[in-house]
Amino acid sequence: MKPAVTKLTGFSHFFAAAGYSLGGFRRLIKEAAFRQELLFFAVSIILLLSVGATLSELMIAVVLFLALFAVEALNTAIEEVIDRISPEISMVGKHAKDLGSFAVLCMLAACGLFLMFTIGKHLLLG
Repeated sequence: MKPAVTKLTGFSHFFAAAGYSLGGFRRLIKEAAFRQELLFFAVSIILLLSVGATLSELMIAVVLFLALFAVEALNTAIEEVIDRISPEISMVGKHAKDLGSFAVLCMLAACGLFLMFTIGKHLLLG
């Protein structure tokens, strides 16, 4: 019996996975929250550069924002799955969506705290 999905290997798998990731990015860019987070990222990098942040501080900011983008993608995936399998309002669906939203809030707070600390440090001690 032939499997329903053929698993790719080697370079074929790499290119297929890259295509899936690009599809995920195209889907995520439709989300207003993600576009706002991208703007937050761009403004943050400009601010960090303007206060003379070190390469290490810039890399920490990039890693934090990449984590934020990943959590936002997972939150969007949760919302899409809940909306598909449970279009009616349910407490389980609401809890899942609320938990995803809380995860995004935690990452936004982590990014914001790091930025406040780093920018404050450079402005006060700079």
